[in-house]
Amino acid sequence: MDVNNAFLHGDLEEEVFMRLPPGFSSSSPTKVCKLRKSLYGLRQAPRQWFAKLSSTLTAYGFVRSYADYSFLTYRKGKVFLALLVYVDDIILAGNDSQACAELKAYLNNCFRIKDLGPLKYFLGIEVARGPHGFCLCQRKYTLEIVEESGLLGSKPTDLPMEENHKLALAKGRVLDDPSRYRRLVGRLIYLTITRPELCYAVHILSQFMQEPREEHMDAARRVLRYLKGTPGYGILLRSDCDLQVRAYCDADWGACPLTRRSLTGYLVTLGGSPISWKTKKQTTVSRSSAEAEYRSMAATTFELIWLKALLGSLGVFHDSAMHLFCDSQAALHIAKNPVFHERTKHIELDCHFVREKC
Repeated sequence: MDVNNAFLHGDLEEEVFMRLPPGFSSSSPTKVCKLRKSLYGLRQAPRQWFAKLSSTLTAYGFVRSYADYSFLTYRKGKVFLALLVYVDDIILAGNDSQACAELKAYLNNCFRIKDLGPLKYFLGIEVARGPHGFCLCQRKYTLEIVEESGLLGSKPTDLPMEENHKLALAKGRVLDDPSRYRRLVGRLIYLTITRPELCYAVHILSQFMQEPREEHMDAARRVLRYLKGTPGYGILLRSDCDLQVRAYCDADWGACPLTRRSLTGYLVTLGGSPISWKTKKQTTVSRSSAEAEYRSMAATTFELIWLKALLGSLGVFHDSAMHLFCDSQAALHIAKNPVFHERTKHIELDCHFVREKC
């Protein structure tokens, strides 16, 4: 659904005055207008609109999720409705078509909404239904990025980034117009929503926003050539899901040649379908590979706790434990061993946290 003129529905809590709009004549040049409702351009307009929408949905019986404040759920008997809000765009899912129709009528009376039908396209993400589940991709968005860069006629590559690259040590010429590089990387960051294999490449490219060089731009063009050959790649959310959460974590020890900080990477699946992934440089320098792996386990554990709360908001409760996989025997032994010594004292907090959640 889409809300017509969403920001105009917000109620102002402060006294706000504005100059007379163009074309409005007045005998006194000192007169101003006092706003009674929010207006596009006001900094508080988005906050006031969301407050208005939240209060309206809460009055209807919706409950806001603590895992994501833009996600609300409604339960009454056997009826379950889930509603996700992004500014003025709304996704509604439920198990009762009559209850969905009643909610749409209620929101239309309050705000005047536009019903766009079954979900097919949302914020650049294409949704396709099939017998095996939902397929999410960003094909149109991908082709727009490649076309804007003028690489539609280029030769595709098999990998988004070269192995053993030295981009952090690049000494090439600084780009005259870094805004093109920043815009390109910003669009690639949004593309990682449905493309887990791009996370590492985009993570590397986003480190040089301040002073991009020619080598960095060439690496970004290589990612575009990879996208040119794989525009329709995405993720499949399978319908035959056992609702079992599994997480796989890893670390690249001392990966950054400048700071020698390690990289954390993880992938979380729900019944075999990927639902969360990340590649991020660790905040501190790890003195051993085991320590880097353990910090990766701690970061993945945080993500699992958040996902468990989010699934609980959706009504997904099961007694089976979530599984966390790690390929470092040293990190696994530290997680099991209750004894601390001076070599593990500096990561004791992470140790306690992971053991408690285990």
